[in-house]
Order: sequence, then structure tokens, then C-alpha cells
Amino acid sequence: MKSVEGVRVRRDTAAPERDAGHRRRLVLLDEDDRETALFFLRWLREPTRIGAIAPSSRQLGRAMARQVTALGTDPVIELGGGTGSVTRALLEAGIAPERLVVVERDERLFRILQQRFPSVRVVRGDARTLRRLLAPLGVRKAAAIVSCLPLISMPRRTCLRIVAESFALLGEGRPLVQFTYGLTSPLARERLGLKGRITARIWANLPPASVWRYERPRHRHELPQVA
Repeated sequence: MKSVEGVRVRRDTAAPERDAGHRRRLVLLDEDDRETALFFLRWLREPTRIGAIAPSSRQLGRAMARQVTALGTDPVIELGGGTGSVTRALLEAGIAPERLVVVERDERLFRILQQRFPSVRVVRGDARTLRRLLAPLGVRKAAAIVSCLPLISMPRRTCLRIVAESFALLGEGRPLVQFTYGLTSPLARERLGLKGRITARIWANLPPASVWRYERPRHRHELPQVA
């Protein structure tokens, strides 16, 4: 106990030990915990661009990867790579790193993806200009596009632009794979002239998610243009 300017102050000698213990507990957080915390902070910053408060589960990533593993040799494009949970699932499913291109708009997440997947081409930019983003890489068609973007929370014009850009790269029978937390299709299939179906429901995801697979019918050569 000592006095400072007439006020009696008691020094707590146990405080440093408590602080050190607290720091040790923070260090012991595993990779999944750190990833979830980072994702949540990015979601708080841009909830309409980051569609969930936590990264996609491994089960969801695997369910999406199953839709694209046997689709030729052209590049597979992932939209909205986040912290890389779906990217990892695509690689584990057998997609060669040189075939995979990941598009991420958020600068922090973009840098994380580059560090975690140095053999994968990671592009920073907006999916509304997808063809322009991929042109410097020589990518003009895709075997499949896997979207982790929150399309249902985006403005309609933005969503339509992303879908049009995606199908401009996709040929017949080549899918746009999209997951959603909603109960209905995240894309207006009839309005866009697309065929779509649910290929998986992942109850273990947070929150539970559905995987949708969309294709352009044979007679449909282009989607409605968006100015």
C-alpha cells in the first residue's frame, strides 16, 4: 500500500500474472477460432458484402467442390474467397492449384488468401467486372464458377451483373454453383432463363445452408443484359 497525491493506492502484484495468463490464452486460440473472429469483424464492417458471420464449414466446402471436380480442364473460378474454406475444399477435391482462380474484393481477405494459397491465382476486384479482371490471366472461359457471394443481400442490379458476367464465361453444361442460407433459390431462375436445383443441404453449417447448381439451357445463348 502506498499514497499517491493523498490517495491510498494498493498495488496488485497478482495483476501481471493474470495479464500474462490472459495473453497465453489468446495465443492458444486455434486457427479456426482466429478465422471466425476475423470473418466476424469483416462482416461487421460490410454485412452486404460478407454474407455470413462465420466462414463456410468444411462440409459446405466439400458439397460445393463435388459439383465441379469432373468438368474438364478449363479454370475453376471462385467468387468471394473469404478466408479460404471453400478454396481449401476445392484443392482437396483434386482441383489443381494452377486451374483455380479466386476473386476477392476485400483487401485484408485478399492478402490472407495470397499467403495461404501461394500456388493459386488470387485476384483482387469486383465480380461485376469478372471478365475484365480475368483477361490479364488469359482466362476467357471457365469449367465452373463457385460463388460464395451473398447474392440475395446485394442490390438486384449488382446481382444480375455478376450472374451475366459469370455465364459469359460458362459454356453449355458448365455450372454456376451458389450456396445460400435462404429457403428459396437465391437467383430468379425463370427471369434469368436458368435451370437450377438444390444439390445438397448442409445442416451442420452455421447457419444451415443449401447448395444450388445453375446452368443455362441449350437454347439460351445469353442472359439479359444489365447496363
